[in-house]
Amino acid sequence: MRQRRLQLMQSLFDEYIEMYAARDDKLTARFSDDFSGYAGSSDILVTSKDEWIKITRQDFAQVPERIRIEVLDLSLQDLAEDIIVITAFFHIHLPVPDSILSQETARLMLVFQQESKDWKIVHSGISIPYGIAKKGEIYPMTSLEERNRELESIIQARTYELAEANNRLEKLSNTDGLTNIGNRRLFDQMLQKEWSRGQRNNTPLSLIMLDIDHFKLFNDHYGHLAGDDCLKMLANGLSQSGRRAGELVARYGGEEFVILLPNTDLQTALDTAKHVHQLIQSLAIPHIKTNLGIVTVSVGVACLLPSDKHNALELVHQADTALYLAKSAGRNCIRSAPPNGTQI
Repeated sequence: MRQRRLQLMQSLFDEYIEMYAARDDKLTARFSDDFSGYAGSSDILVTSKDEWIKITRQDFAQVPERIRIEVLDLSLQDLAEDIIVITAFFHIHLPVPDSILSQETARLMLVFQQESKDWKIVHSGISIPYGIAKKGEIYPMTSLEERNRELESIIQARTYELAEANNRLEKLSNTDGLTNIGNRRLFDQMLQKEWSRGQRNNTPLSLIMLDIDHFKLFNDHYGHLAGDDCLKMLANGLSQSGRRAGELVARYGGEEFVILLPNTDLQTALDTAKHVHQLIQSLAIPHIKTNLGIVTVSVGVACLLPSDKHNALELVHQADTALYLAKSAGRNCIRSAPPNGTQI
């Protein structure tokens, strides 16, 4: 699986470089409607797909002959299932006698996002330290001697833009698209982080896992759009439930949610679970397929002291086992992992 993803990322980059080097106008069809970026050695800030197509064609018109791209280094980042970031450092060899351009290192960052079945370019940022191009230029062909002018401020600005773009991408890759809370990827990361912290500090780590009761029947009766609204309301309620610093609320998958509780013993975790259980009932979301006629949840709670005797996945396994006990007990209740088996 990992090898296939690397091959995919490499092929996307190779396709881009070939079309760009060949000055192939088909490249413009690869841009997403949500495109953003910045262009070359110019001071043009791009805010739309149409602007970027215009800049690309201006680039191709200025230097219509094929150029050579000498790749020096390549970084492939697999941020999410549908988001890939590729950063390349390279030399550009233009079809001109002056070799000064080819002696400078350029940097390109491409962000690809899968849209339907196609991978589209949603962000392109290229830093070419040749100086500021004149009006109507992408490459500063008529003023190579001024290539270092304002270079430091440009690099600083581009570095800031890259940092901002990376921050936005990181948030996007860690957020569930439907509920706007943490996703499974973020939960897995934080679980490992808090497990390591618990080992260092000798503090317990607790996990609450909850599942909406008879959610399939809810979708069958009210429709999937209502089901999506139900998930959003629960997520909003959980995220507003007075979380302490370090706690994480995330959508684990489907109709399952998790709450990670660092430095929290079992009794405190059970108290938190009881509060969450009551909170969800107080939302009073109609669900005629349950005994109470409203949306309810089954809740599993687990607590471990992180150590070399266990790993983080054992905490998930125990919480999942407790959740199974809650469902077996008739749903709409809370259970803790064996051996305690606390009933609420």
